[in-house]
Amino acid sequence: MTKEKTITTTNPATGEQLETYNYITDSEMNTTIENCHKAFSEWKLESLKNRASVIAAIGKKLTEHKDELAKLMTKEMGKPLSQSNDEVDLCAGICKYTAENGPDSLKEEERELSKGGKGIVTYSPIGIVYGIQPWNYPSYQVIRYAIVNLMAGNGVLLKHASNVTGTGVLLEKIFVEAGLPENLFKTLLITHDQSDEVIKHKAVRGVTLTGSSGAGRKVGQKATAELKKVVLELGSNDAYIVLEDADLELAVEKCVRGRIYNNGETCIAAKRFVVVDAVYDEFKEAFVKAMKDVKVGNPMDDTCDMGPMAREDLRETLHKQVEESVQKGAEILCGGKIKEGKGYYYPVTVLGNVKPGQPAYDDELFGPVASLIKAKDTEDAMRIANDSRFGLGGGIFTKDTDKAKRLAQDHFDTGMIFINSFGIADPAMPFGGVKDSGFGREHGGFGIKEFVNVKALNFSE
Repeated sequence: MTKEKTITTTNPATGEQLETYNYITDSEMNTTIENCHKAFSEWKLESLKNRASVIAAIGKKLTEHKDELAKLMTKEMGKPLSQSNDEVDLCAGICKYTAENGPDSLKEEERELSKGGKGIVTYSPIGIVYGIQPWNYPSYQVIRYAIVNLMAGNGVLLKHASNVTGTGVLLEKIFVEAGLPENLFKTLLITHDQSDEVIKHKAVRGVTLTGSSGAGRKVGQKATAELKKVVLELGSNDAYIVLEDADLELAVEKCVRGRIYNNGETCIAAKRFVVVDAVYDEFKEAFVKAMKDVKVGNPMDDTCDMGPMAREDLRETLHKQVEESVQKGAEILCGGKIKEGKGYYYPVTVLGNVKPGQPAYDDELFGPVASLIKAKDTEDAMRIANDSRFGLGGGIFTKDTDKAKRLAQDHFDTGMIFINSFGIADPAMPFGGVKDSGFGREHGGFGIKEFVNVKALNFSE
């Protein structure tokens, strides 16, 4: 069987070809890894202050390339252009936060030893961190792991999703323009088989993946078989709970936004909407109406709320999940039928009568499909929210923020909970989940220490 030698990117709004890229050879791949390790050997000796200045420069350079980068992301994966612009702003914000806070997060700590003497804890870089990243946030997913690891003194390699290859290539160019040493960050145009060899390479010391739970299991097994540290940020089926005392107008607004943002293709998107019986009918009527009013169209058009799905196969998978859910008792409250025409568009859809055993209840629906679920009361709503093998994020709508805090802290079995809002990343807060949503954290000063050697230096009296 002949292996593919090229990657072709496609505009999901039109189905038309964008660019073609050549895969690199095994020899080129190994040379790239070796060169990255050489660059790391010098970079690790740079002061925290000098590293931070380069990170700050990358943030500024991202802003300078904002128009080019945003348009490329929209062309490659179909998100509305305004949201691509927001993504670049977030990336620049991560660089700024890391440059300002990274040196303090990584500074050495002095400790008194129990039997006298002095101890010093240092956070030393370990080598090359290899990131396998998805297409849904083509720049953010890369910036999220790359910037903190560069700040920590590591080298960084990227295998990006093939349909956003152009974004990966452009990001490497931007990093170098900003003053990052050449070869320290490299985008690898490689196959899955080659990726397995990257994981095995002795210069690669850590692996991080954002993707599905299935991909996480495979990559996690390969990395741990090599005794290498791994961070996994995987899928989810986030529940947003609407309680009896919620501001329903706000809840509807945020829930719609949380479901259709980024074309509904977000791991931490609102997916299951668990509403207590007392306000279920009122919420349902307003929510379905608001979802019907979402404007779907050309993502380059600023008047559109949502663009197409990123790939045709993803649309097919989503539609099969909807059809199977309906066959097992769910009802279509709006949407659910693919319209003819160019592009990989999927209608904004709301499913009612969602029960266990249906994909709409059990699985992640990675697209603009909302699962509406009725709960008896707060306790039942919390039970339903946690009745999932996933545990990334979730939301609570209530005017009683103290109650929301207690529920979130004591009962919500996820890594992130949003109160009267929907999930967005913030550089100051940790990002990650539990259960089948993976392990490890990014952002908030936590991600910067995932791939460092915590050294204990002991000095006797």
